[in-house]
Amino acid sequence: MTLYRPHLIAFGLLALAWLVGLPGALADLIGDKRFLWPKRPASETIALVEIDAPSLARIGVWPWPRRHHAKLIEQLEAAGATEILFDVDFSARSNPTDDATFAEALAKAGGSVVLATFQQRAGDLNRGLTLHVNRPLPEFAAHSWPAVVNVLPETDGLVRRYGLGARIGEFLPSFGALLVGRHDEHGSPFRIDFSIRTDTVPTVSYTAVLDGEPQALARLKGRKIIVAGTAVELGDRFNVPNGRVIPGSMLQLLAAESLLQGRDLQSTSLPLSIAGTLAILAGMVLLWRRTSASTRVAVVLWTAAALEIGALLIQANWPVIVDTSSWHLLLGAYLIAVALHEIDLRGLLRGIAERRFQRIAMSLGDGLVCLDDHGRIVFWNPGAARIFGYFEEDALGKPFTACLADSGDVTSAQLTRLHDAAATQAADDHVLDLVGVRRNGERFALEASISSWQGTDGRQFGLVLRDITVKQRERERIRYLAEHDDLTGLFNRHALGERLSAQLEKDGILVSAVLLIGIDRFHQLSDIHGREFGDRVLVAFADRLRLLVPPDAEAARFADDEFALILPQERVAAVADDIARDFGSAALVFGEWRQRVTVRIGYAVAEPGWSADHLIGNAHLALEAAASAGEEQAIGFAAAMRDRIASQLALEAELRLALEKNQFELFYQPQVLLSDRSVIGAEALIRWRHPVRGLVPPGQFIPVLNNSPLSDAVANWVLATACRQSRRWQMAGTPIRVGVNLSPSQLQGSDLQDTVAALLDQTGLAPDLLELEVTEDILIEDAEKAQKTFREIRARGVKIAFDDFGTGYGSLSYLKAFPLDTLKIDQTFVRQLLNDSGDAAIVRATIDLGRSLGLSIIAEGIEDVETANRLKSMGCEEGQGYHFGRPLPGAEFEQLFLAGRQVA
Repeated sequence: MTLYRPHLIAFGLLALAWLVGLPGALADLIGDKRFLWPKRPASETIALVEIDAPSLARIGVWPWPRRHHAKLIEQLEAAGATEILFDVDFSARSNPTDDATFAEALAKAGGSVVLATFQQRAGDLNRGLTLHVNRPLPEFAAHSWPAVVNVLPETDGLVRRYGLGARIGEFLPSFGALLVGRHDEHGSPFRIDFSIRTDTVPTVSYTAVLDGEPQALARLKGRKIIVAGTAVELGDRFNVPNGRVIPGSMLQLLAAESLLQGRDLQSTSLPLSIAGTLAILAGMVLLWRRTSASTRVAVVLWTAAALEIGALLIQANWPVIVDTSSWHLLLGAYLIAVALHEIDLRGLLRGIAERRFQRIAMSLGDGLVCLDDHGRIVFWNPGAARIFGYFEEDALGKPFTACLADSGDVTSAQLTRLHDAAATQAADDHVLDLVGVRRNGERFALEASISSWQGTDGRQFGLVLRDITVKQRERERIRYLAEHDDLTGLFNRHALGERLSAQLEKDGILVSAVLLIGIDRFHQLSDIHGREFGDRVLVAFADRLRLLVPPDAEAARFADDEFALILPQERVAAVADDIARDFGSAALVFGEWRQRVTVRIGYAVAEPGWSADHLIGNAHLALEAAASAGEEQAIGFAAAMRDRIASQLALEAELRLALEKNQFELFYQPQVLLSDRSVIGAEALIRWRHPVRGLVPPGQFIPVLNNSPLSDAVANWVLATACRQSRRWQMAGTPIRVGVNLSPSQLQGSDLQDTVAALLDQTGLAPDLLELEVTEDILIEDAEKAQKTFREIRARGVKIAFDDFGTGYGSLSYLKAFPLDTLKIDQTFVRQLLNDSGDAAIVRATIDLGRSLGLSIIAEGIEDVETANRLKSMGCEEGQGYHFGRPLPGAEFEQLFLAGRQVA
């Protein structure tokens, strides 16, 4: 196989050249260069009448009036020209007189004139680019011969070949073929002989012929004439071999001269190229073993020269282009094969690789150590010296185990195992975490990436070493930060979930419980004293919690003011009691501060099938239940808690759908003057007409609605609907005041006053017919904001009523601070008015207080005539309750109460 390797290399290179198309390009290049020598003159049988720059300057801008071409024909006929060929476009009409003059001149010429026909690309809106044929006008074609003037450049932009004609409906000869009388429909294109000298072609200026200059006309006698543009301005120019650019007319003339002189060149066939290639290949096989490298090179060069000289002589004497491209490529491939054969390529590549390895290895920041098959150091770069403190001369030849602590059998078993892993591409086994020993005895974390290869003197190993002491510390720091709360140092929520999941998987449910502790009113403390104070409270709380956590439990900060414990389930109740008792009995101490806090505690015990998230979620439900109950003892999770939340979420989803489907409606309960029982107002009350359950009692959905994100949207709907209803009653001539209960969410926004103003403007409702009812929980949320909002609303004439007066803690203070018009005595006092002297005293005091402040008084919950009369006797002006009427839809309310303004 070694004997034939050079020939296989040469043949492979030749095949590669064929695949990339190199022979064709080389053949064109060689053929082009052969036109440089020898040169041959033109036959002077064909002359060129040039539409040159002087002619354009004299006659004017192209295209010229066709009377000039008519005169030119007359002059050429008179001069004795045998044929006249116009390489000019006559496919479009011009001046009718000039066209007629030109047609007449063609007729007089008696068929000795040839006009150009050509194809060109034209845009088509439906089909893209199409070919358009430019033919002479019919009146011109009747007295002339058509000829094709199209030429096609090759892929490199050069024109080398010329066709004998083209089929455009019928076969039309090319200009050159018609000039020499060649009419061959089946002839193949030939290669133009560019060795014909263009400076030997007879040329005459167009204007010289028009002027009838004797010398010019004498040059045209007995010759065939091509009339065409040569001026640069006309743009008809082509790139031809050897860097030349010639006019299209000269290209047509050279093609005609090639045919006329029998120089229509054709390339040799492919079989000849293959035969020559095989002959060269066979000769080199026979020659190779008998000659030296220098002789082979000389033979290759002389063969290439001989082939090219022979091809040049053949082309000079016969119209044949010998394709020597494949032969030259094969000879060039043999030169490469000779070079590769003489050079120790493997040794050269090895030397290059070793030098490159040395440069890279010496510049690496990491340590690089090479070991022989006995584990001795054979290469030691500066990076390794910096890591271990040993210079190269100290390390070479020593076993690598001297640089390791507790190395065991690193040189044999581990290196062999790592080599086997590398061979099977088990990349995960390539890296070892070791303990290195510096020259001064210091131990450090060392990472070693190991590879192996088969050297000339046995198996060798390479180790890329890195001191990862800092990296390991950073890794541990990052892991700590990822698992711990940076303020308290306890585990964070993520770590809590992971540890709980691991514990559930390892130990099962028997030891798994989660206890959550929340700090009551922590956010108020933080808002009042500042965030730094809040942080110090959290740190002190965490420190206290650490002391209370048993050894078999883990503590974590679960949220801003919530902490969590994972502990055995049998101890959860006792630990919860200890925590509640400890924080309830002693204040937190930090610095000069002492802060007593109370806690809420909820816990959940794992059950079969629960995940960590499920267990934590249940504990949080228990914590929320403890917060709602306001009890200090811990509350354990019960399934009813989750069922209640699920029910609330389902109801909230139904409420959202009810709002979208317009299932809400307003009922109105009359408010009357106790003196004459006339209806002076109505309270708007929302009702839900469910498509399946019918009318849903307010108590079943109002609490959920008020604590849901829908609260604001529904409250605004109630306000807008009540305003529109009140406006309809106003327009009907029965204006009454309509009371609307406000939601806390409406005041939390910043635009309640704007909403009220917009509704009054949109509906046209008189402001004094709208009364907004507020409760203490609305006022307590943000007292300053509430005062500002209600002052702006009251300034527009809208009334403000204090609903459920007497049921809160701060009702009396609100009477003084807030802009009010009406007090509504809560029904809890009114219903027992006749039976409870205490309630009667509260009602009387409220009436007296309201009247002294100039407020209207309305009592809710009146259910009989005796209560109504008693309230009237106390000085109460207005009343509301089932005694006067139940809440009714707007239409029924209007029919029943507004006709006579009396309660039936």
